[in-house]
Amino acid sequence: MTSMFSLEGKNAIVVGGGSGIGEAVAMGCAEQGAYVRCLDIDLDSATGTAAVIRTVGGEADSGQVDIVDGAAVTAAFEGLKADRGSLDVVVCTPGINVRKPLLDYTDEEIDRVLSVNIKGNAHVIQAAGRIMAAQGSGSIILFSSIRSLVVEPGQSIYAATKAGIVQLVRAAAAELGPSGVRVNAVAPGVIDTPLTEPIKENADWYNAYGDRNIFKRWGTAREMAGPTVFLASEAASYVTGTVLFADGGWTAIDGRFTPPGM
Repeated sequence: MTSMFSLEGKNAIVVGGGSGIGEAVAMGCAEQGAYVRCLDIDLDSATGTAAVIRTVGGEADSGQVDIVDGAAVTAAFEGLKADRGSLDVVVCTPGINVRKPLLDYTDEEIDRVLSVNIKGNAHVIQAAGRIMAAQGSGSIILFSSIRSLVVEPGQSIYAATKAGIVQLVRAAAAELGPSGVRVNAVAPGVIDTPLTEPIKENADWYNAYGDRNIFKRWGTAREMAGPTVFLASEAASYVTGTVLFADGGWTAIDGRFTPPGM
């Protein structure tokens, strides 16, 4: 069974590989034997992740890309294909959120969230899908969220985009499946990363999120690497068009109160 989870001989791109979940996923893929190209809008952070991977014996390099720029995404993906001969795995983790009431959103803020979270992920599917369909194989993994199912005040546009990513994944899976390409999503719960640092500054907010799930704690970026590597590997060869919730049971339970006697 161990070999089913191996990524030996695979060439992977992790977009957002410079920090947080993307960094953890890049390192996880490398640990399973993949050659990893870490791409990020912040080139220095991507370069840092690749350097750490090489330090521990993995194979990796880095580059810069903004997923809003479709031509740049295509060039970056075709670059790995040209350099390594195949593009076997693509993971895209970046997303942005503007936390505010829906009635207070400006057009610019709406456009910014939609542009990164929807257009950017569509660019990733397009660029990866064209290459993988032509070679007859590949796995594309996007990142959705618990917010694709459940919301709270201030999460309107973000939640809409995370639900939209699910539909992008399903449609792409249906369209690319006949060519041997699998498309799936991971949906994290509350994960302790640099992007969630502001929440830590408010103890009530931070603790409320931790208490909301079954495990009564936040998840770590490292805990997102396992589900992602699974979807990338042959262990998930019959898995496509689906969403893997890695949320500590957040979406499985209703409410925060445990009835007496339970």
